[in-house]
Amino acid sequence: MTDTLQAEIVGSIHAIPASDWNACAGAGNPFIRHGFLAALEQSRAVAGETGWLPRHVLIRDGHGEIVAVAPMYVKSHSYGEYVFDWGWAETYARAGGRYYPKLQCAVPFTPATGPRLLSRHDDPAHRLALAETMVRLASQAGMSSLHITFPTEAEADLLESAGFIRRLGCQYHWENADYGCFDDFLGHLSSRKRKQVRKERQAVAAQGFHITTLVGADIKARHWDAFHRFYENVIDRKWGSAYLTRAFFDHLSGSEVADKVVLVWVEQDGQPVAAAFNMLGDDTLFGRNWGCAPGLQAPFLHFEACYYRAIDFAIAHKIKRVEAGAQGEHKVARGYLPNATHSAHWIKDEGLRRAVEKFVAHERALLAEDMTEQAELGPYKQST
Repeated sequence: MTDTLQAEIVGSIHAIPASDWNACAGAGNPFIRHGFLAALEQSRAVAGETGWLPRHVLIRDGHGEIVAVAPMYVKSHSYGEYVFDWGWAETYARAGGRYYPKLQCAVPFTPATGPRLLSRHDDPAHRLALAETMVRLASQAGMSSLHITFPTEAEADLLESAGFIRRLGCQYHWENADYGCFDDFLGHLSSRKRKQVRKERQAVAAQGFHITTLVGADIKARHWDAFHRFYENVIDRKWGSAYLTRAFFDHLSGSEVADKVVLVWVEQDGQPVAAAFNMLGDDTLFGRNWGCAPGLQAPFLHFEACYYRAIDFAIAHKIKRVEAGAQGEHKVARGYLPNATHSAHWIKDEGLRRAVEKFVAHERALLAEDMTEQAELGPYKQST
């Protein structure tokens, strides 16, 4: 690249020493740690046959030290990304173009905001070097596009200034206003919403469920056996293709981020019936996956396990935020308010790029209006 910076592309996370990767990634976000990404590759959840071919980027300085890295994949489809570009692919195909393969800088199957351009010394020049390397690879390999999904806002600013198309999205997050207990949180809701939440929690309690929250070493193989069955049941019922293999959870449990796993565990009559899988960052609890036993009829259990128990955990451990995953306007009534997410896109074909820029600008205006309206009609008491 330059006399002082040299770029490399590697085909596995294991080609980069964990100590070097993690020195660039930092400790704040579990999904970008070497152990989490390695668990995806070791379990074959991420591989060429699943349409996620690893092509990670690293930057070395003049002394040969790895100073920046980025998780990157060659994609043959748009599944598992949560920033939807199917319409772009269809538009390009109708015009005679070939949208796939494309490059994706992301954490697979994980719609959680976090750093993507990982710099050991927090150097913007190193982050730009990563982005330039990815663009160069996409262009030289004849790929249609490069997509950096769920970066931080600062990274999105940097990428936009470098010529990437910036796209906004929306998720629903709960913020901890230094609550002492769940009732303190309820006290900030309007009377109607407060009654609704209490009614839902009471309905779950009346159904006789025993709910515990397991962290790190508390989670055993038997828990993962049951959870993966529950996860597959929900996926089969709703989408039809489970991304995460059972082996992924074993590798995760043996990794350096094992102590960041938080599992809300639900039993009824002594038998496991449901669970919610979360990961813990420095100041954020990230909701990831929900699963339940086939045929389970349990009104409001999903809300209790995924939303209310997450709030309980955050309050007890003084965690600033709960990010409850992708989509779901129903979360607003339960204290989770709309927050902007970001993605950045480089598109090789000028015609497609212009079409995407027009689409993204229109989408941004509609999204901003919708988010403002949702926040104004949210569950919290109106300030006077």
